[in-house]
Amino acid sequence: MITADLILTNARVLTMDPQHPRAEAVAVAGDRILAVGRAAEIAALAGPGTRIIDADGRTLLPGFFEGHVHVGLGGADLTHLHIGHLHGAEAVGAAFCDFATANPDMPLLMAQEAHYGILGRPATRHDLDAMIPDRPIAMMSPDLHTVWANTAALKAAGLLGGARMPHGHEVVMGPDGLATGELREFEAFGPLIAYAGEGRINLGIATGEEPDPRPTAAERATDKALLQRGMMHCAAHGVTSLVNMDGNYYTLELLAELRAEGRLALRVKVPFHFKPHMEVDALDRASAMAADFDDEWVSSGFVKMFMDGVIDSRTAHLLRDYPDQPGHRSEPLFPPERFARIAAEIDRRGLQIAVHAIGDGAVRTVIDGYQAARATNGPRDSRHRIEHIELIDPADVPRLGTLGITASLQPPHVPGAMDFPLEPTMSRIGAERWADAYLCRSLAEGGAAIAFSSDWPVADVSVLRGIAAALTRKPYDGARDERLSLMEVLHAYTAGGAWAAHRDHLTGTLRPGLAADLVLLGGDIETTDPDRIPALGVALTICGGRIVHDRDNQSENAE
Repeated sequence: MITADLILTNARVLTMDPQHPRAEAVAVAGDRILAVGRAAEIAALAGPGTRIIDADGRTLLPGFFEGHVHVGLGGADLTHLHIGHLHGAEAVGAAFCDFATANPDMPLLMAQEAHYGILGRPATRHDLDAMIPDRPIAMMSPDLHTVWANTAALKAAGLLGGARMPHGHEVVMGPDGLATGELREFEAFGPLIAYAGEGRINLGIATGEEPDPRPTAAERATDKALLQRGMMHCAAHGVTSLVNMDGNYYTLELLAELRAEGRLALRVKVPFHFKPHMEVDALDRASAMAADFDDEWVSSGFVKMFMDGVIDSRTAHLLRDYPDQPGHRSEPLFPPERFARIAAEIDRRGLQIAVHAIGDGAVRTVIDGYQAARATNGPRDSRHRIEHIELIDPADVPRLGTLGITASLQPPHVPGAMDFPLEPTMSRIGAERWADAYLCRSLAEGGAAIAFSSDWPVADVSVLRGIAAALTRKPYDGARDERLSLMEVLHAYTAGGAWAAHRDHLTGTLRPGLAADLVLLGGDIETTDPDRIPALGVALTICGGRIVHDRDNQSENAE
C-alpha cells in the first residue's frame, strides 16, 4: 500500500468535485492527491514519515486558480508607491515626496492606483510638476490603461514633444504643442516604463515582441526576481495556478529557468500577445510557444488580444454614444472582418483565444468573430474566452452559452464592490444601461462558463477579498442582483478557472490522481459572514505537494 507523505485531516473539505463534494481529509503522495475521504479512512494511509496537519475544522479547497493576472507587472508593482486611498493634490504630493526621500536612486517614481478623479480634475504634467519638478514621477490608473507623468518624466522618456502611436494608443497633446502628461494605453507609456528599467517585463503586454538586444544574465536575473516576487505574493493568497495574461517567448524562458533552478512556486500559463499591427503569419510564434512549452508547470497554447480599452478613459468600444460625450463610441482595435479572419486562423491551429473586451461593442465583435471561427472550422472544445465583459447588450448574453464561450470576470472590478469607486465609470455607462453592466448571474444563467480572477495588479490579488466582493456587491438602481452563491463563487475561483484554461485534467478539484494543489483557509468559510471572509486569511498553500506558503512560518518571500 502506498503511504502518504502528507495528510490534512479534521478539515471541512470542499472538493469542487460534484461526484464527491465534501470530505474530512486529504492524503498527498509526492506531487499528487492520493486519497480524499473520511478522516478515519485517510488516517490508515499514514506511515512513519507522514506529516499530519490538523486543520481544526477549517476549510480546505483546491488551490485557487488565478485566471487573469499580470504577475511580472505585479512583482514590479509591489515596489511602487500606492495612492489609491488618497484624494487631492496635497495628499498625493506629500506621498510622492516621502517616497522620493526613501528611494533616492529610483529613476522613475511610479505611483499606482491613481483613480481618474484623484486630483478632483483632469491631471496634467503641471499638477505633477508642482509636487516634484526635478525628478521623473508618474501616476498609473487602477485599470493600468492610463499614466499621468510630469515634465521631467516626459523628457526622460522622449515624449514631451509627442510621438506617433499605433491605433488606440495616444500621447495626449496640449494647445502649446507639448504633451499634457496624459498617456493612454500601453504603447504610449511604454517608453516611460522602459526608462524605469521595467521595460522587458512589460513587453508582453505593451508590444508582444521579444527583448532586443537579448538580455544579459544580470538582466534575466532581475526579471526573474520580479516574476518570483509576484508569484510568491500570489501564493500567500492561496493561488497555485495562474494565467499570466501578457507574455512572450522570453517570459516562458524565464519561467522555465526558475523551474530548472527549483524556484518556480506556481503553475503558469502564458499567451502570445497578438497586436493589431501584426500580420497573420505572426501566429507562427504562438504555435512555437505552444509546442515548446507544454508541461504541468509552464505552458502556453493560447493567444491574447485587446479589442478595446476601458470605460473611464472612454476607450472602451460601445454600441451607443457615451452619455457624457455625444457622438463618441470609440472603435474596436481590430475591424470586425479582420478579427473574424484572425480568430478563424488561431482556432484552426488548435489554439485558444482570450480577448479583452469591456464595452458592449467590443464584446459583440468578439462573439461574432468566435461564431465565424466555428463556422469556418467546425465546433471543437476551444473554450475561447472573453475577458472582463463590463457591458453587454442583452441580445448577446445567451450567445456565450450557445457558442461555448467562457466569461472571464473579475469581481473586484465592479464599481462599488471593493476598491473601485462608482465614478466616473457609472456616469460614463449611463443609468439606462446599468442593468447591462457587470453581469454575472445573468451570464451564468445564460449558459456561459464562469471563471473569476483579479487582473492583479489592476485589483488586489487577494482571492478572499474577491470572494467577499462577489458575495456582497449591491445591485445598481434598476438592475437585478447579479451575485452568485458562495459555492458558485468558490467554483469560479477553482474548478471554473482550471476548466477555462484547459487545466481541469490537472488541477481545480480535489480528486485522487490530480495535482496536490490545495489551500487551507484560516477558518470555516461557510459559517463566516461574507464581510468577514477576508479576515480568515490563508493558512497554508500547497502546490504540487510542496508547501509554498505557511502563514505560521512566514514563508512568503520577495525573492
